Amino acid sequence: MTTNLKTRWRPGDRREPVASMIRVDQAGEYGATRIYAGQLAILGDRGPHAAEIAGMAQQEERHRAYFDRQIVERGVRPTLIQPFWNVAGFALGAVTAAIGPEAAMACTAAVETEIDKHYEDQLAELGDGDPDLSAHVREFQAEELEHKEAALAAGAEQAPGYPVMSALIRAGCRVAIAVSKRI
Repeated sequence: MTTNLKTRWRPGDRREPVASMIRVDQAGEYGATRIYAGQLAILGDRGPHAAEIAGMAQQEERHRAYFDRQIVERGVRPTLIQPFWNVAGFALGAVTAAIGPEAAMACTAAVETEIDKHYEDQLAELGDGDPDLSAHVREFQAEELEHKEAALAAGAEQAPGYPVMSALIRAGCRVAIAVSKRI
């Protein structure tokens, strides 16, 4: 009996690094849209930094849409834990916004710090192997860095407990990346 290896996926498979990249990037961009949705739910559309957060959310939505298309076009299985990222992303955004506008910005700065590193690693791994994906990752990375710089300029480092909050959020991002690549 012959089986198709693409349909016999098991947790931990590493046969297709580009598929894993697309899966984790789609999950990450989806998570980012949920973080911003949580922040805006608390801050409102006229709260401190709300216009800036809404603009970042629009960019994240565009990034997510690209990876949604890539999942369909390339036949990539999305992460199985997307429902968890839906809730976790919204909760992270809402909790940080409830702490205050600077904490919401601290969340953005922490997340974007890890995403910058993540995208840089992907670009190195891709090399010249997938020019379209590389170009989009490079474009999105530049926008994520803009988000980080905007968050820092908006007072992220003034958030209560910034060093601890940033370290915890960054660690959570690293875990989310590792899990979404495989599951």
